Amino acid sequence: MDAEVTENKKTAKTALVTVKPVVNAVRILRFLSQAGAPERSVDIARQLDINPSTCFNILRTLVAEDMVEFNPMSKRYAAGLGLARLVEQFVTQGQKVQLAKPLLENFAARSRVTVTLWRRMGNDRIVIISSAACPTDVRIDMSEGQRLPIMMGASGRLFASQLDLEQPQSKEVFDKIRWGSPLSYEDYCRQVKDAAERGWSIDDGYFSIGILAVAAPVYSPFDTIDFTVSAVMFRGQRDEAGIAELGQSLRGLCHELQSVLF
Repeated sequence: MDAEVTENKKTAKTALVTVKPVVNAVRILRFLSQAGAPERSVDIARQLDINPSTCFNILRTLVAEDMVEFNPMSKRYAAGLGLARLVEQFVTQGQKVQLAKPLLENFAARSRVTVTLWRRMGNDRIVIISSAACPTDVRIDMSEGQRLPIMMGASGRLFASQLDLEQPQSKEVFDKIRWGSPLSYEDYCRQVKDAAERGWSIDDGYFSIGILAVAAPVYSPFDTIDFTVSAVMFRGQRDEAGIAELGQSLRGLCHELQSVLF
């Protein structure tokens, strides 16, 4: 029991590790963004209870990174243009996703499927950032915010096409995935290759028994796959020809989304 408690404490301690200079930099940025006027370094240090020398060095770094502006005449600091641009990028991305929503809704109604827009999150995860269901059919609920391992599902096969599947690390990632139906790594790699060649992918009951998903990639201007669109339905809703037709239709939708998301 004692060993378990000790291990839990170690885990909690690890989870709560923070880098103090980074925390102080964020506090300074937050303070300057909320301040009604430019502030002196000494006043910022006093207000935030930061060592004056440390505060000054952080401010100099933030000025160099264009996050903070410095007026040499008044010796005061204010939130910089770089910070505004950084915030604008996040807002703009959200606006772009909102612009994509009607396209997803129209496709879902027309094709009688649930449509999801996936985004890559780092090197190991993908997340649903938008979804739409057919308003007239029984729907499959795919919630926005749902995350999956980067190699999982129909979308995962597309993201995997830009990974080195011959590396042992890729096999290790695959082995940790809980599939709805048994799937060997060799078969998975073959499916990834097929998806790359035809321009769309399929997951037939492996992600979840009874569910079939078809996905297509949205390419960035740098020819990377940052987003995918997946159509989800019950198995048996379409024959082989219908699935292929859906895959091609998704490619057309993804081509439209390129001009919206990038």
